[in-house]
Amino acid sequence: MPEQALYLKWRPALFDQMVGQEHITCTLRSALKSGRIRHAYLFSGPRGTGKTTTARLLAKAVNCQHPDPEMRPCNACAACIAVNEGRYLDLIEIDAATHTGVDDVRDLRDKIAFSPGEGRYKVYIIDEVHRFSGSAFDALLKTLEEPPNHAIFVLATTEIDKVPPTIKSRCLQFEFRRLSVAEVADRLQLIVDAEGIRAERAALELIARAGTGSLRDSISLLDQIVADPVDALTLELVERILGTAGSAAVRELIESIVEGDAARGLSIIHQALDSGVDPRQFGAQIVERLRQILLAQIAGERLLEVSQEERNWVSAQARRVARPALMRAVRAFNETASAARTGWLPQLGLELALLESLSADQTDSAQPAYPPTITPALIDQIAARVLKFLPEAAAQPAPAPLHQPSSTAPDPAPPPGTPGVVSLEAVRARWEQMLNRLGQLNRSAPAAIREYFRPQRVEGDMVYLATDSALYFDRMQDDRRRRIVEQALSEVHQTTLRIRIVMGSAASTKIAYDDPLLAGFAETGATIQEIQPKE
Repeated sequence: MPEQALYLKWRPALFDQMVGQEHITCTLRSALKSGRIRHAYLFSGPRGTGKTTTARLLAKAVNCQHPDPEMRPCNACAACIAVNEGRYLDLIEIDAATHTGVDDVRDLRDKIAFSPGEGRYKVYIIDEVHRFSGSAFDALLKTLEEPPNHAIFVLATTEIDKVPPTIKSRCLQFEFRRLSVAEVADRLQLIVDAEGIRAERAALELIARAGTGSLRDSISLLDQIVADPVDALTLELVERILGTAGSAAVRELIESIVEGDAARGLSIIHQALDSGVDPRQFGAQIVERLRQILLAQIAGERLLEVSQEERNWVSAQARRVARPALMRAVRAFNETASAARTGWLPQLGLELALLESLSADQTDSAQPAYPPTITPALIDQIAARVLKFLPEAAAQPAPAPLHQPSSTAPDPAPPPGTPGVVSLEAVRARWEQMLNRLGQLNRSAPAAIREYFRPQRVEGDMVYLATDSALYFDRMQDDRRRRIVEQALSEVHQTTLRIRIVMGSAASTKIAYDDPLLAGFAETGATIQEIQPKE
């Protein structure tokens, strides 16, 4: 005789064994205790969340012979044992997917008038009731309106929107919810401990995540993966069987997106697919991680259902990435993961999603301004091109460039209080123009500068940029990043400017105005001056 499947073997036999549906089990147990049993119930919710199991528990409880209502079902009386063994004549289960016609409902209506043969109630469980035809629903409606006193209907469906309102209004409705990863993993832990299977907690959490909130699907996956109970259930084994990428590969790919490194991201995608990872599974894992980062960035860590180590990593990435770039990456990979087909080149969808995530929306700033801004650097470039066509250019030494590049060693900062070569108001007024030019030099730079930096003051040729982020303070100490910002700033203001990053309230340079019109002008960098009336 074949061994029983785990999801059947571990089906709850008591209300206390139900997982994650306390709002329903508490209500039903209170009704059993007070004797307020309804004639029709409607259970709705995703698959594998306990609808049919709860219906059977209710059928056992209403016919249980235990004298204490709080102990029902007892699983010890004759009625409970008969239900558990599938031989209770007063429990009738109907699959609406195969009995969809009006004749099936009429046959049910003719037999419902007969009194129960063993217990107090006849319980009819109609699974997937939304598969009934319109005529079948019409035939069922009259029975639901005036049922016999000994009949109880329990309708179960995964698509509540397809059930007619006339049926809903005659039933007591309960909505089952998806289970959290922690709830499913705890149940899987209980099963493997009882079955004598050694399993890593991370492996069980991955199975629970793959079950997408369905306990039955998660237990079925566990049954599929456990080929030999003697072998330990490791995270690597589960990833290999489910075709998912390792958590390290997903992390590295997201870090490449945060850092704007397309070459590294493409290399990670190819390595993952070459190792046998399913592209859609890989895309789904990336979407889940990006979603966690987005939740941590907006609502904090309280919504994350991950371990503490993963929570720390997600929080760190949430502080590094700008929200527009993060949302763009979520949309791109979600479309790839949701695609019905991967095509003849499975990695193409992931590659395109990666490149779309790194391509900033700068259609207006992608084209250079016309006419171009005349700067010393531009004059040097024009002069170098003209000299190529002069015959005496080869015999004469090349003239020194008008705009000398700054040396690698940074010049000392001007003394405090030195008047700036440009005003702070001018820097703020042309801030967006500077960001547009910066986007032409480096696509990923404007998002970080706009989000984390604000002009604080100008002393001599030094523009001080304030930030609240210690992470971005450290990143902007890199000479290459600093020179790119200095080049964009110098070209916009047509004079040589340097920058220095300081820690401090980046928002402190803004003045809050009560008037929305003034606040809007101040946001664009306009100078607002208060004029005192003459007496």
